[in-house]
Amino acid sequence: MFSLLRRRPGRLTPRLARLQTGDGTAVLLDVRETPEWDAGHAPGALHLPLSRLMAGAPLPAAARGRPVVTICRSGHRSQRAAKLLAGRGVQATDVTGGMTAWARAGLPVIGPGGSGGVIA
Repeated sequence: MFSLLRRRPGRLTPRLARLQTGDGTAVLLDVRETPEWDAGHAPGALHLPLSRLMAGAPLPAAARGRPVVTICRSGHRSQRAAKLLAGRGVQATDVTGGMTAWARAGLPVIGPGGSGGVIA
């Protein structure tokens, strides 16, 4: 019964996520696989694929001890990542709609060499 009362990680819109990570309140963690990350990601985001996180990989050093906002392509993997991180004691939220919603909101996406990226 008590597990039903446990607080789940929150969810943020892309714009709120950009505000929180842009002002340094939280760290944006992209949990997509490397080819997806390479095609395009949010500026300033850190990268740790969900597959590695699920295998027990630690957070990147820059994210340790800080609130984390997870993001993926559509929001499903990032929601799983946020739950997994919350179970490890990390203050974690995720971005509703992922990078697809991020780009649709007109937020920046960078690709190789800092050029315009795409969502893969």
